[in-house]
Amino acid sequence: MGHPAALELVDLTRRYGPVVAVAGIDLKIPAGTYCCLLGPSGCGKTTTLRMIAGHESVTEGDIVLGGANVTGLEPARRGTAMMFQSYALFPHLDVIDNVSFALRMRGVDKKTRHTRARELLDLVDMSPYADRLPSQLSGGQQQRVALARALITEPQILLLDEPLSALDPFLRVKMRAELKRLQRELGITFIHVTHGQEEAMALADLVVLMNGGRIEQQGSPRDVFNAPRTEFVARFMGGHNVVETPTGKIAIRSDLTRLVRGDGPRPAFVRAIEYQGPHVHVAVTTADGVEHLAMVPEAVFDRDPLEPGAVVSIDWDEAAAHTLA
Repeated sequence: MGHPAALELVDLTRRYGPVVAVAGIDLKIPAGTYCCLLGPSGCGKTTTLRMIAGHESVTEGDIVLGGANVTGLEPARRGTAMMFQSYALFPHLDVIDNVSFALRMRGVDKKTRHTRARELLDLVDMSPYADRLPSQLSGGQQQRVALARALITEPQILLLDEPLSALDPFLRVKMRAELKRLQRELGITFIHVTHGQEEAMALADLVVLMNGGRIEQQGSPRDVFNAPRTEFVARFMGGHNVVETPTGKIAIRSDLTRLVRGDGPRPAFVRAIEYQGPHVHVAVTTADGVEHLAMVPEAVFDRDPLEPGAVVSIDWDEAAAHTLA
């Protein structure tokens, strides 16, 4: 496999006429990192990925890969490979010819390219399906084939555009573990676009949360979740309540938010209750119409069960409050 490479984006900008899709972002991704570009639709994450791949032109700024400026290079000369959301397998080619297609285009002989393709099919646990057509595979199997096909060029960086979005929830969790295992075994840089914060937190060494074409916050999943800098980060990452206090806005994790039965300094009423196994999710609305969520441990809830309409007060320990910018 290719040597892992550090990637640096310098003042990277993409405009479509008057519309700014990516607004001068600066980002350093160390070699061998699993990086997730995270954010809502239209935040610029896919445009950024496509610029790194060379499938989208750069309006301003530079893409530096392994110390070389690749901004103007065609995709095949960058040392990157892209796995598309649709998998884009050739329907008329069997699995082994799909995987080895890039080597065929480079003029590699059939025996050599098939030997390499079988090694990669073994890596993704798809060797028994080498002679099948894509239509004879499940969605998860097609994804594994697409992954092997992307890896056959021995890229320094693998780019993944929402690779799990077409899978059912159970398979999505299974494939998350597979992607992480592969990235560790191969040791190359993965850059993975997703709009799912749970997916990003499960996979990433580095989470880059984008909003409006800019980087809102970046860091380890734990840092971004536990120390959101802004209200947008706290709300998008989920698991937090944002509260206005006399000294400014704060975020409190939902699992550290307490509900006290009866009137209190922060009155609210219970709107909905959902049993979620180890926790009961209690949604409440305060007097000013703001909705909050408390994740109450099952044993605590069972000692004094609440019901919709109950009057409660929201509380938390002072150490649980995180000040937002």
